[in-house]
Amino acid sequence: MQLPGLWLCLSWGCAASLGPSCLSAQFRRPGDFILGGLFPFGKDTVNLTARSEPTLLRCERLFTDGLIWALGMRFAIDQINNSSSLLPGVTLGYDMYDTCWEPLVALQPSLLFLTRRGTTGIGVLCNYTEYQPRVTAVIGPHKSDLCLVTAKLFSSFLIPQVSYGASSEALSNTELFPSFYRTVPSDKNLVDAVVLLLNQFGWNWIATVASDDEYGRGAQALFLSMVGTDNICIAFEGLIPTSPAEPNARKRLEDAVRLINSTKVNVVVLFAHSLPAQALLEHSIRMGLGKKVWIGTEAWLLSDIAAHTPNIQSVGTVLGFVMRTATLPGFQEYVAELFSSAAQEEFCRQSRELSRLLNTEVLDTHCQQCDHVTLGDIWPMLSVTIVQPVQVAVYSVAHALHRALGCTSRSCPKTPIMSWQLLHFMNTLPFEVNGQSFRFDQSHGTNTGYKLIFWAWRDGTLTHLPVGDYDQSLYIHKSQIKFHTADKKEPTSECFRRCQPGQIRRIKGSNLCCYDCTDCSENTFWSGTDSTSCSPCPRHQWAPARSTSCRERGQRFLFWDEPLAVALAALAALTAALSCSAALLFLRHLRSPLVQAAGGGRSLLALLWLLLQSLSCCLYMGRPSGALCTLQQLSYALCLNGCFSAFVPKALEIALLTELPRSAPRLLRWVTRGRAWLLVAASFLVQVLLCFCHLHLGPDYLVADYESLPSEVLLVCGTQSWAAFALLHGYNSCLAFACFLCTFMVQSLGRRYNVARGITFATLIYFVIWIFFLVIFATLRTVLRAVTQICTILATTLGILASYFAPKCYILVFRPDLNTGDYCQNPAEEEPEEDSA
Repeated sequence: MQLPGLWLCLSWGCAASLGPSCLSAQFRRPGDFILGGLFPFGKDTVNLTARSEPTLLRCERLFTDGLIWALGMRFAIDQINNSSSLLPGVTLGYDMYDTCWEPLVALQPSLLFLTRRGTTGIGVLCNYTEYQPRVTAVIGPHKSDLCLVTAKLFSSFLIPQVSYGASSEALSNTELFPSFYRTVPSDKNLVDAVVLLLNQFGWNWIATVASDDEYGRGAQALFLSMVGTDNICIAFEGLIPTSPAEPNARKRLEDAVRLINSTKVNVVVLFAHSLPAQALLEHSIRMGLGKKVWIGTEAWLLSDIAAHTPNIQSVGTVLGFVMRTATLPGFQEYVAELFSSAAQEEFCRQSRELSRLLNTEVLDTHCQQCDHVTLGDIWPMLSVTIVQPVQVAVYSVAHALHRALGCTSRSCPKTPIMSWQLLHFMNTLPFEVNGQSFRFDQSHGTNTGYKLIFWAWRDGTLTHLPVGDYDQSLYIHKSQIKFHTADKKEPTSECFRRCQPGQIRRIKGSNLCCYDCTDCSENTFWSGTDSTSCSPCPRHQWAPARSTSCRERGQRFLFWDEPLAVALAALAALTAALSCSAALLFLRHLRSPLVQAAGGGRSLLALLWLLLQSLSCCLYMGRPSGALCTLQQLSYALCLNGCFSAFVPKALEIALLTELPRSAPRLLRWVTRGRAWLLVAASFLVQVLLCFCHLHLGPDYLVADYESLPSEVLLVCGTQSWAAFALLHGYNSCLAFACFLCTFMVQSLGRRYNVARGITFATLIYFVIWIFFLVIFATLRTVLRAVTQICTILATTLGILASYFAPKCYILVFRPDLNTGDYCQNPAEEEPEEDSA
């Protein structure tokens, strides 16, 4: 079949022959099974028109690589045909064609491979099960762009196609390309290795550049999709033209260099083939980009096209990954012998005879450049160009044929094998090449791992120095890498410092990759590397600032053994001792005029209530409970009421004598002697009833406060109903206020003891203390709330003791001469004064 457009491309810019060649005639050989080969012999059209030395160097290197790969295929086939165990009795033939590095050009030999064996036509059938194409399998092509085009054709016919260089991840889709295989790792493995390299050196602010082709775009897209999860930020991402002859190629390259320079990055990841990589490096040097760390791939690292760029050493440090391969034993000797034979007349005679047998209507295989190639031209490249993937590709087909034919170690049956029948054996079984085992994985690829190489310059000579290995994990010999920095250590490349555990990122400026590190606050923690915010701790846990986990909260209350509690307990004991001493002293002098004037037995009762009130401070210490919280307010209210109830009869008695002298004789009997005790009991009973109301409306309850303290849970008694609280303590306030009103205007008569003054000061102290207590008690939510209540109880008790009982105790102990009826006469025993009116 004729494709004039493609033939024009071949004859104009590619490696089509204009005449016979001894060497190129050997690119076709008959056999029982034919393998199609697609190799880049050609130079692109634009480069052929250029005459500068670097351009000519690029042309020659592109051709040289293709020729070496083609020779590698022929070497592997000759090994197999000479083997007595792999395919005994069966010979492999081959047809090799030029791709010119162009997808459209590669279509012409691909269509030829699909033609029915023995013809030049492609059958259009409903069922291709018995269809026998011209070739059994296809080896190549090298580039991903070409494979994406040809793989669709061969997959339609289920013809095995094994590429020795296409790494695009798109080709891993076995549903779209069921018959496509490759003997190189996919770009995903390469990107994994690059990301690990960046992480090991802490480079998180980088630029990435890719050639505008399937390989570059695919690898860069994979890279961009993976770096986000590894805290690596992209300062610049760009595409560069694949050929310097493209429109605006120079401007695009210059724009890329300027943008890289503006980002201030020190690391550039470059996914490109040798030509676009060389063009970018050349413009970087010319525009004074400065030294960077260039992370490359096999597509340009091993090429001398980039390495021969003038002043290439000034770009900085070049690191990158190349596929881990082994050398082919005997390959260099094979090539040397082949070139030696090509110089002999017998070799050329056989080549010319083979050329006469070719069908002139079928696409030719001559290589125009091969007429001028010498062994010296390709010998330096034999140790650099990777040939093993080509050999592995050929052997994978040979081993599949071995199993499909049912070969033994001695012979193979002469059975027709359809191409699609090989796929099962290629998918399932491993095979060996030179003692090394290979196997196609689920995506039809072989992951042999990578070597990390470093461009080491020694006396102006480039050496590809291995400095690390990657096989699922990366190991680097960092001491062997001499960076371009003054101290030969790795440079930093970061817009931000890497946050430490317990810190999160706070974006600064407009670039999302630039941020500061902020410590997690108290009671929050950093949950992992992917966290962009601090997580709050559960209520029962806490965390200090910059924490990576939460801790269990301790309990906080007024412990018995802490210094403040010990001091308060000592003060409470002292207050109780004073109350008890005063009570004993009053009991001893119970019948004395002073004690009788102070209330007699009722004063003794008041002292006993003050004693109980001092002891009630113990309810506020130690671990609180619901029952203790209920008892605290009730005990305080009842004890204080018992004291004030004992003062009420005396206050009323004084008020009647001073304010109502005429009615006093008739009314005094209700507030003195036995009826005074009834008044005390009635007042106390009212307080008891109010206590029951307090319990009904809402007693104090235990509160577990998680907010007030950062690291502990505060156990404190909370007020459930402030109305119940006011009702409980309001009655005592009313009693105190009544006592104050009855006594504060009373003046001393002559040189007599003023009983009213003690009640006045006692109630006044109570009000002052309670004003401060209410303000503090309503606002405090810490352990000091219990301390405030204890201090209020003790202050009230001590105030009453000091203002009412202390003066009387002083007289009883130190001035017994004043303890007489004249000085301490009971007001009820005095004659009320007549009105002067």
